[in-house]
Amino acid sequence: MQINTNPLLQEMQSLRGEIAPSINSSISPGITQQVNNTSGTDFAQLLSDAVGGVSGLQKQSSSLASRLDMGDSTVTLSDTVIAREKAGVAFEATVQVRNKLVEAYKEIMSMPV
Repeated sequence: MQINTNPLLQEMQSLRGEIAPSINSSISPGITQQVNNTSGTDFAQLLSDAVGGVSGLQKQSSSLASRLDMGDSTVTLSDTVIAREKAGVAFEATVQVRNKLVEAYKEIMSMPV
């Protein structure tokens, strides 16, 4: 039994063609511009901005949780849970980046000169 992959490949390419314009249009040009222009940016500033963003997410999550606890009718449980999860994921990503940086630093420090 032989499987012919050409029709499958053609179908995948046609689907990619249908999806690609909608994906590219949904990406914010500001984000793309920021990624493209990082070559001249100071690494410390990029790191500081990233940590500041995580801190902002945590503050927003905490604010929503306290407003929900106080009985604010404009805050829903789902908004609070989503904000909490966003803050948690951002924090975990930051911890992973920190671990990789520490690991890279240790590896560079152990290299013979």
